[in-house]
Amino acid sequence: MTTICQAPDVLVVFGAKTARTFCYGFLGVLFPLYLSDLGVTTTGVGTAVTLTLVGSAALTWAIRRPAERYGARPTLVGLGALSGLAALLMLASADPRLVVLAAMLGNLAVGTGETGPFLTLEQVLIARAVDASRRTTLLSAYNLAGYAAAAFGAALAGVLPPRHLFLLFLAGAGVQCLAYACLAGGGPVATPHTAGRRLPSAPLIRRLAALFALDSFAGGFVLQSLVAYYLHARYGLGLEALGWVFGTTQILTAASLLLAPRAVRRFGLLATMVVSHLGSNVVLVAIAAAPTAAVAVGLLFARHLLSQMDVPTRQAYLMAIVEDHEREAAAATTNLARTVAQAVTPALTGFVMQAVALASPFVLGGGLKIVYDLLLYRAFKDVKLKLDA
Repeated sequence: MTTICQAPDVLVVFGAKTARTFCYGFLGVLFPLYLSDLGVTTTGVGTAVTLTLVGSAALTWAIRRPAERYGARPTLVGLGALSGLAALLMLASADPRLVVLAAMLGNLAVGTGETGPFLTLEQVLIARAVDASRRTTLLSAYNLAGYAAAAFGAALAGVLPPRHLFLLFLAGAGVQCLAYACLAGGGPVATPHTAGRRLPSAPLIRRLAALFALDSFAGGFVLQSLVAYYLHARYGLGLEALGWVFGTTQILTAASLLLAPRAVRRFGLLATMVVSHLGSNVVLVAIAAAPTAAVAVGLLFARHLLSQMDVPTRQAYLMAIVEDHEREAAAATTNLARTVAQAVTPALTGFVMQAVALASPFVLGGGLKIVYDLLLYRAFKDVKLKLDA
């Protein structure tokens, strides 16, 4: 029988999300510059970001079966413990190889938003907590909490030394473990009869996963860590300035999430996803031609006012086109596809920035994302939502 997550569990998930993304806020900015200070080249930084995403993809793949069999609670506690181990590695050594290994184990978020195993399980818990009419609103609040926490975290990137930030990362992992241990509804959902059964919605899940992979492949060109490196290398912005820039982008992103539920009620899930995302990608391409740091940062701010409105709508849409017992598989499959595809591009981005042009990733990433938006609408405009969605 399906175990329904109760309201206290939603608060637990929100608390864990806040602690985790607060740390991601400063780590995403610090990570590339810290590696650069340790002597890693531009290409090496891109490779390190790729390896971090490979680690996230591996964890996303690994948690699906344990979550279906044992439930979300023990799986999430285990993931939190891995984050604690990652923080200890960062505190123990300044060897770039160990720093990258720690980032892989800790599922370090190197993009503006979050992908990976934590998101995979948390979005399913939230989807089961409320009825379909409130799902987008609650997922918007969930993402809002994450972006707001990340904004405060990013602002610390240039204020505290790396060692103090790694200690905060360790504390955040401890908070997550304690929070997840308090989950009451994180038990197994799939029964032995459904766990190994072919998924009725498998064709839809595969099609959506392929499109999400294209979007993430494109997004890999403009991950937050790589954009931070670009602004540093192109315009000479230092760690403190970058911390405030990306703190502001997180706030703008959080504000945009408040518009998503209202847009969904008026235009529907799919239209909201496509139109907001399409506009943001036009702005993304324009960043490549920015003549000054002020113009580039202004365009970056404009992009973040639109780019993440599709996040809660995408999550709600995925939960709405599959059966309840398919949700773990759907979330894991699509997040895995996104993370694997995103992992391919950072190493390529480092090479392109060095061999072609420093700003070329914005054109490549934005152009491919526009193709994704058009294909998504064409492929899913006639797909019906489930009756309870």
